[in-house]
Amino acid sequence: MTEPVYRTMTEEEYLRWDGPRDAKWEYVDGFIYAQAGATRPHNTISTNIQRVFIPAADARNCSTFVSDLKVRIYRDGRPRYYLPDVVVVCNSNSEGDIETQPCLIVEILSASTRAVDETFKASDYQRLESLQGYLLVDSERQGVMFHRRTAQGWQLEAVDESVQLPCLDVSLSVEAIYRNVPL
Repeated sequence: MTEPVYRTMTEEEYLRWDGPRDAKWEYVDGFIYAQAGATRPHNTISTNIQRVFIPAADARNCSTFVSDLKVRIYRDGRPRYYLPDVVVVCNSNSEGDIETQPCLIVEILSASTRAVDETFKASDYQRLESLQGYLLVDSERQGVMFHRRTAQGWQLEAVDESVQLPCLDVSLSVEAIYRNVPL
């Protein structure tokens, strides 16, 4: 997440706003934040993940979305809109390009997004009752972490070889994630 635009907006203004096309914009506590452009490794990782997700999603009547679907979360009664790198939805409660019931979210980390993705977004995403997992994939070195919802609460797992993902019930290997990514 980059520095905010220093004029606050209401939620309604943000949803109507057609900001500059050179960035994607997230909405947090009345401020809009430009999202950095994706690098080649980021795009390759996203494509590799989609290669695994799409057949599994089709088999379960689910959908996968890449980077332009807004996910709405409420914190302290205030809406936040994020644009995750990959969103999986099996029981949609969508309002156009806004989703409120994703079952799996993937964020691809970079130097500019790492801190926010690992802390604020992790905390916010875990507020979603429908969310079963939050996958963090590093785009600058091989590293994968997975937040899994369990009966005992959220557990963080380091992924060394592969991870069995909920809602799609598919195994995603580190090798598949980083296929053709020179790191």
